[in-house]
Order: sequence, then C-alpha cells, then structure tokens
Amino acid sequence: MIPDSTPVLDDAAAARRKAFVEAARELFFANGYAGTTMSSIAAKVGGSKTTLWTYFPSKEELFEAVVDDIVEQYGQMLAIDLPLEEPVTDVLRRFGTLLMTKLTATPILSLFRLVVGEAERFPHLAETFYERGPRRGKARAAAWIGEKMVRGELRMGDPMRAVQQFTALCQSGLYQFAMLNLPEGHELDRIEEDVDFAVDTFYRAWKPSSAG
Repeated sequence: MIPDSTPVLDDAAAARRKAFVEAARELFFANGYAGTTMSSIAAKVGGSKTTLWTYFPSKEELFEAVVDDIVEQYGQMLAIDLPLEEPVTDVLRRFGTLLMTKLTATPILSLFRLVVGEAERFPHLAETFYERGPRRGKARAAAWIGEKMVRGELRMGDPMRAVQQFTALCQSGLYQFAMLNLPEGHELDRIEEDVDFAVDTFYRAWKPSSAG
C-alpha cells in the first residue's frame, strides 16, 4: 500500500531505505515515537543523519513509511475478495477470520499500541495510521455491504455503521486479551469462535425482515 508518488529506487537505494524503515520500526516500538530520534535511527543502520534525511526529511514521514510497510505486509484484508454472488454470512466469516488473524499478528498489535500510546501527544500519528490502514479496509467492506443492502440480502441502513459494528464484534473476545498481552490473548484457536459469534450476532441484527 505504498503511495503511488513514492519514487522508484535502484536496488542499493531501496535496500538502504528498507534498512532505515526496519530500524525505525524497531526503535519506535521499543522507545515510542517521542523517545526515538532520527540520530538514533541513523546510528542503528550505520550511517549519517544526513543520509537518512535524503530518504525521509522528517520523523513523521519515516513513521508513515513504517505504517505503510506493515500495512503492505499484513494488510491483505484491505484487498480480500468480497464477491457479491456469495451469501452474506460466508463472505463475512472469511473476511472476519482474515481480519482477526492479521490484527493479532505481533507487528500490527505493536503498531496499534504505539499509536494509542502516542495519540494524545501526537494525534497526527493516529490519523496517519487510520487513513493508511483501517479506513481503507472498512471502506471496501462498506461498499460491499451497501450493495448487499440494495440487493435485499441485508436490511437497509448505514453501510459504514454496519461494518463498524461487525469489526467491533470480531474484536470483542480474544483481541481484547491480545491487546493487553494477557495469556488468553495467545489462544489464537479462539479466532474462529469469535468470528462465528460475530457473524451470527451481526446477521441477526442486519438480516432483512423477509429472512424471518
């Protein structure tokens, strides 16, 4: 999900950029956004701050690159196929399972904890994270749900509100423990159970009246 405006780099430059992004991710997760300096990132890679600046003129741009890198690696739910021909519950179950599998992956959890921890001091970080990740995925799902409403397979309503409710239901079990790094959060076999519950509850609320 790297922005289209990102310049094309040769192999050496691309490897250098990747090294800076990986170092930044490690330091951001370990020390927080405020506790990480551009100098420390450059030192970790083994180069000058001037070189780092040629790739990323600001720490904020480097944070954006870290978010994009994680979303690109773990954001398959942003591009999952949502066929209109399949039943609502089947598609939601597949979408929910992939969503929760990715949201409970360590890099995504670490990124979310970082953003939440810094949101009050650096609200633009939260905005960057949300725009580059969750908003995209929810927009695609809302478009699909909206079409299902038009087709009469779900009752009419606000598609985005419906998506928000479904994802919240998916995150109501295991994910809460995973976010707090509690032992229950490592029981990943519970994902299927949580998603089944979410699909059942969601469909009971949003099924068309003709479905009984």
